[in-house]
Amino acid sequence: MKIFIAGVDGYLGWTLAQYLAKRGHEVAGADNYMRRDWVAEMGSQSATPIRRMTERIEAFRETFGRNLRFFRGDLTNAAFVDEVFRTFRPDAIVHLGENPSAPYSMIDVHHAIFVHRNNLFGTLNILFCMRDICPQAHLVKLGTMGEYGTPNVDIPEGFFTIEYRGRTDTLPFPRQAGSWYHQTKVHDSNNVMMACRLWKLRSTDIMQGVVFGTRIDEMGDDERLLTRFDFDQCFGTAINRYCAQAVVGLPLTPYGKGHQRRGFLPLRDSMQCLTLAVENPPQAGEYRVFNQFEEVYDLTEVALKVQKIGKEVGLNVEVRNVENPRMEMEEHYYRPDHQHLPDLGYQPTHEMEKELRLTLSDLIRYRSRIQARLEALTPDIRWDGSRKPVEYLVGVDRGAGYNA
Repeated sequence: MKIFIAGVDGYLGWTLAQYLAKRGHEVAGADNYMRRDWVAEMGSQSATPIRRMTERIEAFRETFGRNLRFFRGDLTNAAFVDEVFRTFRPDAIVHLGENPSAPYSMIDVHHAIFVHRNNLFGTLNILFCMRDICPQAHLVKLGTMGEYGTPNVDIPEGFFTIEYRGRTDTLPFPRQAGSWYHQTKVHDSNNVMMACRLWKLRSTDIMQGVVFGTRIDEMGDDERLLTRFDFDQCFGTAINRYCAQAVVGLPLTPYGKGHQRRGFLPLRDSMQCLTLAVENPPQAGEYRVFNQFEEVYDLTEVALKVQKIGKEVGLNVEVRNVENPRMEMEEHYYRPDHQHLPDLGYQPTHEMEKELRLTLSDLIRYRSRIQARLEALTPDIRWDGSRKPVEYLVGVDRGAGYNA
């Protein structure tokens, strides 16, 4: 297949390009390097050294025996997207080219508006160009489990069935975004669903959980093929931040009570799931939703797992709760469904501790890069609009089974 990756310079995008190439697909990608700029704005950098795209492409060609066709440009520029699609004519489009940060979107009105413009305009340009240039292509759109919020009921995969007065209908499950970023993802889902209905496009909306890890096997030992690993408050996932804190001797910092429940999956499983979606497209006019995660944990459980593995590799790891800068439920019901991907052949690794051991080993190698940006590990972006570093909490009762 000819597969186009929007956001190919990013954490998932660069990894996916390698995974797909290894499977024999022809891959092209676009990026404007804004992820690098956003992380620098946060006073941080990738823990793993990230090479220039020219060096990455050279290593890609040497390793996989094929070229990665790269387009530098901005998805919010409709003429750029049009040119890319007319040139490459993709069979599938994997859209990872958005700002993925809730805290970044909550800094102030300017950042909220920027995230909306960047994310929504880019997606709309892709949809219109698909309609006009490659209507048979399959859009795999990266969403987030955060679109659902934390309702006090089970979460299906995108839709639920309702019966009323003898009639039955299937409706989208209600979304309850908790940040301006998550709201853009909700708008994206609505826009993609409507485009499929109006123009008979086909799309898979991936509601992805929290991804963690530094590498996949396809990267081998070539440092040029490493993907980025962010640990700052805006672009580092909770579990990746915990790992970065562990290797530089800082306490792991669950927010508030630390019982926020989320779906997690390692980077290698994310690649497996995205590829299954790409290689098994829906019918024309079909909009489908996959909840993509492996297992559900609360943030304290994850911190204790990182602490356990950290001690095994010689790190002195402490867990200390901090003020929660977000406005969210810290203890809640959470039971999402995720059957569609296993039905397509997804084989979960179920090896979080093995993945954490590999991640910590990699980060120990690059410890100096994290130490050079220690300030980035202290959150100061609050949902009430203030900017004040969080403080440690005293006397937090994590509950039975959490204080070991």
